[in-house]
Amino acid sequence: MPVIAMTREMATRGSEVALGVAERLGLDIVHHEVVEHYIARRTGLRDSEVHRFLEGEASMWERWRMDPSRLSRFTALEILELAAKGNVLIRGWGASYLLRAIPSIACVRICAPLAFREKVLMDRLAIHDELTARREIERNDAAHTATMQRMCGISWRYPEHYALVLNTARVPVQDCVEHIVQLVCSSAYQETERSRRELLDHLVKARVNEAFEQEFGSRSNHYGFEASVHDGHVILRGATTDSQLIVDALRLLQSIDGVRSVENKVSHVEFAPRQAI
Repeated sequence: MPVIAMTREMATRGSEVALGVAERLGLDIVHHEVVEHYIARRTGLRDSEVHRFLEGEASMWERWRMDPSRLSRFTALEILELAAKGNVLIRGWGASYLLRAIPSIACVRICAPLAFREKVLMDRLAIHDELTARREIERNDAAHTATMQRMCGISWRYPEHYALVLNTARVPVQDCVEHIVQLVCSSAYQETERSRRELLDHLVKARVNEAFEQEFGSRSNHYGFEASVHDGHVILRGATTDSQLIVDALRLLQSIDGVRSVENKVSHVEFAPRQAI
């Protein structure tokens, strides 16, 4: 079940590359609009509000209403759910970064020099003003950079985040498609029991984080609860004076899809009131 995570710069013909790869390998293409819709549904916001926030175009009021950490959690959870289903090419919004640790998932970046991108955008929009094209590209790049920094804490331009970086000014679209197909079909990117387990562990961890936030809110963070996942086995660590909170947390973990077993390593700290002097 091939999974590809693709980051593309505006006006690099990356959408053509994605379409060509998807057709060759029989993959569904998931655009960032699908992820935006999922986030909007979970947060109660409109799709347009989420889109403007991720594009760096949100108003001060919209930025005040949105919690970047919540958006990051929802984005990670949706991308991991999509990857676990397989046979998908996921475009944009940090998929390459979030899935980079999974051995069988190919993370690809499509890029090109600014002059090439200006020409592509001018042809696409039927305009003749290079300055207008450049400003739109620079605006889009700045928004993408800010979103990745805010949600993932990284620069999306670093080549070490990707298995393959392709410059469409030097490599034709069809050759880009061929390079990606060859990479995905190579032995290094075949799904194994280990890679599948790693992906599911990442997914379970994302489900745990979201369930804890929904159930306990800031209390789980306040007490330093931290869950680690290995082969579906969850270990909960932390410390609290609230014994019922431990019980509730363990019950919640046992109810989460994908959790095979739970081990409690949370320390119950007895509350000792200060003695009056």
